[in-house]
Amino acid sequence: MSTQAEQATSEQATLASEIALLLLLSLIWGSSFTLIKVAIPSIPPFTMVAARVTLAAGLLLLIATAQGHALPRQGSVWAAFLVQGVLQSALPFTLISWGEAHITSGLAGVLNATPPMFVLAIALMTGRGRQATSGRTIIGVGLGLAGVAVTVGIDALSGIGTAAPLAQAAVLGASLCYALAPLWGQRFKKLPAIVTAAGAMSCAAILMLPAAAILERPWMLAPPPAQAIAAVVALAMICTALAMVIYFRLIRTIGPLGTTSGGYLRAGFAVMLGTTLLGESFAWSILAGMALILTGVITVTLPPPARHDQKTAGLIVVTFKA
Repeated sequence: MSTQAEQATSEQATLASEIALLLLLSLIWGSSFTLIKVAIPSIPPFTMVAARVTLAAGLLLLIATAQGHALPRQGSVWAAFLVQGVLQSALPFTLISWGEAHITSGLAGVLNATPPMFVLAIALMTGRGRQATSGRTIIGVGLGLAGVAVTVGIDALSGIGTAAPLAQAAVLGASLCYALAPLWGQRFKKLPAIVTAAGAMSCAAILMLPAAAILERPWMLAPPPAQAIAAVVALAMICTALAMVIYFRLIRTIGPLGTTSGGYLRAGFAVMLGTTLLGESFAWSILAGMALILTGVITVTLPPPARHDQKTAGLIVVTFKA
């Protein structure tokens, strides 16, 4: 009995540590929306993302080497790293950076809280994990999507050709990338998190450096102010390098849906930081939309009533196998 009690205590401690890491990751990524808003007026999106992923890749490679890890040599692994780099970094970072040139960081954070909804939608459409879904999870998906609609606003439909609705769509596109990324990332479970992060980020850098050079010619731009440079460095070192190591660990421990469920916390942090640090307005429609999104995500991630033995306390509702 004592052994079982010790095992239960150990499992609870492990779960608590993973939840703490999820909270930390949500705070880190919530702050990224504020940092992007600081940098985007003087550093265009492709250049910002190229600098962000290149600095992060360099740091991750140094850490992996210092820890004695060797990078894989198989071409198939690097091809998988390339897909991961596109889904997790290159494409969503660019979409969010461009989007924040036209919408507030708080709104971007709320719209980017939707990956859990996309994960559930993928499960329902593909049948992968459908046996673990329920009417309540479907309701949760509906509430989350309704929250997105309220946040974007009906008025946006009348100006679909203007910048703001397109920016909102770009951030939602980034959310879809963030939903697909952990599903793809499960194939790296046997690799150390630092190796996966370094490989994926290196591939993202290889893609973004020529894209920035061709599309934006950063050497022709006026020198950015110190605060913009500091924001990009923080994005690279904290919101990318550190966050990626935590992210790939959480994919192994709590799964794709559990990892993406931190999106609602990320939205809260993004809105809070945007209003307190950047003086952004906080419309009631955004508040109502965020409330619906949070309700939907919580509904999705609560454990099913008939499965109280679920160790992850509802953080994993759908399990995917790559």
